[in-house]
Amino acid sequence: MRLFGPVVAALVLVPALGALSLMTARSEPAVSIPAPALDQATPAAGGLQTAVFAGGCFWGIQAVYQHTKGVTNAVSGYAGGSKKDADYQIVSSGRTGHAESVQVTFDPRVVSYGKLLQIYFSVAHNPTELNRQGPDVGPQYRSEVFPQNDEQRKIAAAYITQLDAARVFPAKIVTRIGTGTAVFYPAEAYHQDYAVRHPNNPYIVINDAPKVENLKRLFKDAYRDKPVLVADAESR
Repeated sequence: MRLFGPVVAALVLVPALGALSLMTARSEPAVSIPAPALDQATPAAGGLQTAVFAGGCFWGIQAVYQHTKGVTNAVSGYAGGSKKDADYQIVSSGRTGHAESVQVTFDPRVVSYGKLLQIYFSVAHNPTELNRQGPDVGPQYRSEVFPQNDEQRKIAAAYITQLDAARVFPAKIVTRIGTGTAVFYPAEAYHQDYAVRHPNNPYIVINDAPKVENLKRLFKDAYRDKPVLVADAESR
């Protein structure tokens, strides 16, 4: 996803794709995969937790998790770099260390971290593409999980090993697992709830709407029709 500033975003144009690319481009295919053998135990009580995922343009990943039951908020942003570089125009250079990411706030009594990972690897993006997703190329579009604690790190690592061993993908998973706890920085306001606000944007129609449909098809029990929005969370 490439924009020449928020004005272009508001006009729902996708200049980087071009007319020919728009005609030939298609969304990444979803893959039916087994649930993780290792997952967090369902807590009897407790509060909300967070997870951070990167896998291409954050518009699509945000949209997928906004339609996932148990998710109370999904925010587009940046992770892997420094605060001073957490700006769309700078991140788009591919030289900041940041990846376009989504911070998912979820209730572990409703949806587990492992289930979020299953959705991430199955429908949210293609984990076998290195430093790109679909039409977007560069390290800022890499596949990376940013664990928020040791438990998440262990679950993510075990799951990647499990999926590679099962050979559910035609190529080896290239998803990185971040070391330490990367700080997440929310993206600019015009990026939030983008797929919901601009459903007719050609980029959304081709690349992101199919991901939500795949979520509905492959994860019927986890899908919810009405998305949770950042705008709603900010108004609470």
